Amino acid sequence: MSEKFYITTPIYYPSDKLHIGHTYCTVATDAMARYMRMRGYDVMFLTGTDEHGQKIEEKAKAAGVTPQQFVDNIVEGKGGIKDLWKLMNISNDRFIRTTDDYHVSAIQSIFKKMYEKGDIYKGKYVGKYCTPCESFWTESQLVNGKCPDCGRDVIDAEEEAYFFRLSKYADRVQKLLESGDFLEPASRVNEMINNFIKPGLEDLCVSRTSFTWGVPVDFDSKHVVYVWIDALFNYMTALGYMNDRYHDLDRYWPADVHFVGKEIVRFHSIIWPAMLMSMELPLPKKVFGHGWLNFNGEKMSKSRGNVVDPYLLAQRYGVDSLRFFLLRTFPFGSDGNFTNELLIQTINADLANSLGNLVSRTVAMVEKYFGGTLIDEREAQPIDQELIEMAVSLRGRYQEQMDKYAFQNGLGEIFKVLSRANKYIDETTPWVLAKDESNKPRLATVMYNLLETIRICASLLKPFIPDSADKILGQIGASAEEQIWEEAGHFGVLPANVTVHKGEALFPRIDMEKELKELEAMEAAAAPKSEPAKVIEVEPQTEEKVDFDTFCKSDFRAVKVKACEAVPKSSKLLRFTLDDGTGKDRQILSGIAKYYKPEELVGKTLVAIVNLPPRKMMGLESCGMLISAVHNENGEEKLNLLMVSDQIPAGAKLC
Repeated sequence: MSEKFYITTPIYYPSDKLHIGHTYCTVATDAMARYMRMRGYDVMFLTGTDEHGQKIEEKAKAAGVTPQQFVDNIVEGKGGIKDLWKLMNISNDRFIRTTDDYHVSAIQSIFKKMYEKGDIYKGKYVGKYCTPCESFWTESQLVNGKCPDCGRDVIDAEEEAYFFRLSKYADRVQKLLESGDFLEPASRVNEMINNFIKPGLEDLCVSRTSFTWGVPVDFDSKHVVYVWIDALFNYMTALGYMNDRYHDLDRYWPADVHFVGKEIVRFHSIIWPAMLMSMELPLPKKVFGHGWLNFNGEKMSKSRGNVVDPYLLAQRYGVDSLRFFLLRTFPFGSDGNFTNELLIQTINADLANSLGNLVSRTVAMVEKYFGGTLIDEREAQPIDQELIEMAVSLRGRYQEQMDKYAFQNGLGEIFKVLSRANKYIDETTPWVLAKDESNKPRLATVMYNLLETIRICASLLKPFIPDSADKILGQIGASAEEQIWEEAGHFGVLPANVTVHKGEALFPRIDMEKELKELEAMEAAAAPKSEPAKVIEVEPQTEEKVDFDTFCKSDFRAVKVKACEAVPKSSKLLRFTLDDGTGKDRQILSGIAKYYKPEELVGKTLVAIVNLPPRKMMGLESCGMLISAVHNENGEEKLNLLMVSDQIPAGAKLC
């Protein structure tokens, strides 16, 4: 059986569409997974989404949908996370959602086991909380009184909660970090020890009562599991830990490496191993914290609102071009600054000039001088040797960098060889050789050396630009057997009489000045347009007074919409089936079809007056009236149903 390799991305938070920073991490993970498969490893590549929490609950409410509907749309909907990974040619073997039933039940079992062991206990949380980041902070951790991650306001938080005894494992975690193998880059180790462990690890809040969108604590119904246990154990539940969905745990755990952004290194290098220690489980072999992609000098973040859309970039410049740019331009362990200029520059310099031009020139010359198929005769010269030696030794240099997750350096080694090949063309001047028929053996040698160099380079580029690499290898006539890892370390693999196949230009050069102007125009068009001021008119208040007793006769109740449908043959009426708390469905007809689609209202909590006498409308009985607010906007009537918190039970009286 092949040696295993288990690699993961973090599971991403679907509060909104993902940005180029998430894509950076996922593309890097994909490149590593493809590289290890190319090496012959049995790879398990996991990614997914972390779908619970207060921010999701609030966003769903604002959008007028359930939290499950909200995350389903972000993850599974058109243009959502799964569509993005499909577009970016991500080769994950498994995708986990923390709302998956098997994961939810596993988390409940894990939480209970840690509680029964005494590593989880009930207490009270008092501190500062940032809702957009879903993070608790002490007063001393705030920056100018605001969240240190996103710079937004925090709120005072005080609630009953369960805590994990993180402090119990501080010494063991510190020893783990000091071993030098668990966390990379090395700079992150000192940061974790000096900033978090040495000042004293506080026990960790692992449940909440102030919202309901989370994994329920099955032995305490007021609580839902908060973030860390739910999110971090995905790496094991996705393999079958504490569930029967999968049966890969013994094969793939422990993970070989978790790729994570540096902002969550603390959770993966301190909290995660401590929880595994509590559960007496093997630790992952490595956590690698990559840097941020910055935009205008700031971390790219949904919370900050300064994100770059990978969908647009991939569709405009090509998926492989974007994948290549992300891993060629930025050292994986360090921060990088994204600009459109840098993207275009990288595509032009490396893909269009160094790679694309070399392939197109070589294939075109083989077609022009040999009709597409090389002759068998050869004539070597000393000038050939440097290129051949660089090409043959490339795999070893490339492997050394890839095994250290130094993607930029691995690509750098490939492009040194490509640069040498382009220089080799200028040195050997094939167009001069072609003028004399007696030079054909020498010309064939030059062409063959170029094709072999391209074969080796394109084979090693497969983890980064898989589709383009396949097209290149097809153009130079390389069979599937000639593209494998073993053959990337040899020269002379292509048959002597290899046949090339001219194809499309893979990386057209981009006019920098023209493209930047077009991008500027696109950004301007996409920017929110200022709207003219609205003229709002509301009906004047009635001056006639009503006595208190008369007011009290009106019975206003909270009602839950169980069903809603248009009334046949009516353009105005919607028919509501309502739960009014009596145990018997209430039917109310309302003339609001102009303003709402029936499916939008199912599940909403509305207000109705329920003691009006029944009234026939379109042959149907309406028992009450739903309360709406009306106004005029620029001369047009607007209506909004009065909707209240879903936490209000059906039948609650308004007073």
